[in-house]
Amino acid sequence: MNDLSSATQQAIILLFSADPELWEIILLSFSVSLRAILISAPLAIIIAFCLSYFKFPGRHFLISLFNTAMAIPAVVVGLTLYLLLSRSGPLGDFKLLFTQDAMIMGQIVLCFPLLVALSYATLHSMDKRAWETAITLGAHPVRAFFTVLKEARFGLTAAIIAAFGRIIAEVGSSMMVGGNILHYTRNIPTAIALETSKGSFSQGIALGIVLLLMALVLNLVLSLIQARNEHHHE
Repeated sequence: MNDLSSATQQAIILLFSADPELWEIILLSFSVSLRAILISAPLAIIIAFCLSYFKFPGRHFLISLFNTAMAIPAVVVGLTLYLLLSRSGPLGDFKLLFTQDAMIMGQIVLCFPLLVALSYATLHSMDKRAWETAITLGAHPVRAFFTVLKEARFGLTAAIIAAFGRIIAEVGSSMMVGGNILHYTRNIPTAIALETSKGSFSQGIALGIVLLLMALVLNLVLSLIQARNEHHHE
């Protein structure tokens, strides 16, 4: 108990002492996950929109595929990318293994199905008359598309936040394709795993506190979005 108390005190000191190594890990983690979300979200929302507003062969199969892909374990994604990006793999010539780009690729694979599925659920539940009315009045399809997105903004924002929470805390993929290299690919989850395996708990606890605070903030934001969405539809 004394060891835990001491490690917790040291963790708090690390957080508030602006320890450069600790904050470098935190900033790298947020940077990688934000880039993965920014790359994934636009295409995911477009696909979700097409699945919601258009009928075409294979539509139900794609919806099922994205719903199933949400459950793919991070370590499976990491293993698949490792095999593809390794020297003997088909993408080995690009030398992406153990880089931030490889970590971003892994996080894109993890968050993309979640973004599509949650965005589809939001768009599918909306009144289709907004799109139909805009098209009937002669609006360009792109303008009508953004009109629909504006109406669905609360649900889509919630989907993006949920996807961000999913990838910033994953460890399997980032560890396998990032290599947990200090000052380059070491993010919050991989650093926690490393420090815990070494028996050095203070940095792990400090980073765990950051993840817990982030989870609290994300849940508060989601609650506010839900409240505003309910108020918007009253």
